[in-house]
Amino acid sequence: MTFRWGILGAAKFAQDHMGPAIHAALGNDLVALATSSPEKAAGFEAISPNLIVYPDYDALIASDEIDAVYIPLPNHLHVEWTLKALNAGKHVLCEKPIAMKADEIDRLIAARDESGKMAAEAFMITHHPQWHKVRDLLSEGAIGELRHVDVAFSFNNPDMTNIRNKPETGGGGVPDIGVYAYGSVRFATGAEPVELQARARFENGVDTFAQVSCEMEGPLGRFTYSGITSTRMANRQDMVFQGSEGTISLHAPFNANVFGEAQVLLRRGDEVTSFRYPGVNQYVLQVEAFARAAQTGAGYDCPLEFSRGTQEMIDKVFAAAVEIG
Repeated sequence: MTFRWGILGAAKFAQDHMGPAIHAALGNDLVALATSSPEKAAGFEAISPNLIVYPDYDALIASDEIDAVYIPLPNHLHVEWTLKALNAGKHVLCEKPIAMKADEIDRLIAARDESGKMAAEAFMITHHPQWHKVRDLLSEGAIGELRHVDVAFSFNNPDMTNIRNKPETGGGGVPDIGVYAYGSVRFATGAEPVELQARARFENGVDTFAQVSCEMEGPLGRFTYSGITSTRMANRQDMVFQGSEGTISLHAPFNANVFGEAQVLLRRGDEVTSFRYPGVNQYVLQVEAFARAAQTGAGYDCPLEFSRGTQEMIDKVFAAAVEIG
């Protein structure tokens, strides 16, 4: 049976990535869009010519024509519309961060459980095989004992009219890309921060740079973590796991195919092994995994409980942050 999707809002990211991914995903179909702007709908109609366009969000979530809602709205609207869609009997895949505080996710978990519907944050990297490879290599002890993780994620967005630079819409670098810098380590290692220090730079009430140092502890033991995020620096994505006997590095850890080809490098002494994933679309894999979980109850790599843990780490970063000039 085809799993039918509707999208709330004609976001550019939805048009460029998630709309095509839903259309391409096996057993899934993009059937509806909610927008009051006909010109914005045109790009989605090019993807799905039989698209039903609703004039407002409430009309879409009330429709019997869809099974699931994808929400790419500004951050501050995520909890509100996830709850509304669940209450309307729809499965929900919501963009990250799904909430602005960890305890808000408790409300989503309760609504998910009460409705019996699937709800999840669109943390697409957990569906990419490169991250499953990293997790397997670490658990197998391929680099010996894990001692340290370095991560950097940045892009330059000085446009003050952009929602990512507005505090009222939940903007800031940590809410936007800290999800990757922190969530990826939690996913790969199963570890949580036990001590955390942070420094941050702010503009217009949102963080534009954050540097986090902490110790993390989990199934692989205790290790140190160092990460930076910025929305005022050139595009950069670096991730290195350093162990007692080797390293694991990722060439395009977060935006595979956009930033570059997904590639995992395992180094042990002079020996280098490369695992490459050309053409793998993590958005398509995410849609297929979500639909499978919603329809069959299959396991899902990024449940709300996992997202709550990442948001809790984000909350800790803001609580610990010392402002710098």
